[in-house]
Amino acid sequence: MRLTNKVAIVTGGSRDIGRAVSCQLAAEGAKVVINYHGNLQNAEETLAIITAAGGQGIIVKGDVTKSAEVTSLIDQTRAAFGEEIHILVNVAGGMIARKTTLELEEEFWDQVMNLNLKSVYLASKAVIPYMSSGASIINLSSLAGRDGGGPGASAYAASKGAVMTYTRSLAKELGPKGIRVNAVLPGMIATTFHDTFSKPEVRVNVANATLLKREGQAQEVADLIVYLASDQASYITGNNIDINGGLNFS
Repeated sequence: MRLTNKVAIVTGGSRDIGRAVSCQLAAEGAKVVINYHGNLQNAEETLAIITAAGGQGIIVKGDVTKSAEVTSLIDQTRAAFGEEIHILVNVAGGMIARKTTLELEEEFWDQVMNLNLKSVYLASKAVIPYMSSGASIINLSSLAGRDGGGPGASAYAASKGAVMTYTRSLAKELGPKGIRVNAVLPGMIATTFHDTFSKPEVRVNVANATLLKREGQAQEVADLIVYLASDQASYITGNNIDINGGLNFS
């Protein structure tokens, strides 16, 4: 129980990697705020898993690309669990669609950047006043942020590369306060993201290109994130940590 009585917020915490993170944080003793945007059923299912295992949590609807809704998320967290927030995991994000540069409309570019980058900035800015030494922020970037992503993923890859850079900047800013900031960069993980955006044959080829010859699992990403949130990672900050089965070396 590495996180007993810690308070954790997980944006996009209701499904896939977000669900695995929310459940694992709770399993380690944290009080978990599961943020969701569109699917209440997924959020309720995630909370049910947590409570059935004896954990504590609440669900909070909110669009984390909008500052007022992020403020509401923080206010509801404080109302439920007190003034101290120890962990923020910025999972919310997505590709939305695959589009080449010539197909990219300005509005679509802004939408992707807001979803993947602005959300990290807004949530981090809102939570920092309630964090003290020992707190941790973990951002979700992507292998695409290193290698540019697959066909039609330029906006997504650019946004995730920006998350990597912002992670380093925020770590420098918050380090003197004892607050750690890291990012996790998943490769091919078996989630609905790839069910939606990756062809089956591409997934097989990518899995076979990894050193471990398989896709990763959401739980494996969650285990890494929970480690980074814990005191066991107390001297790790400013890092972009790959979890891709050896597909790409940093």
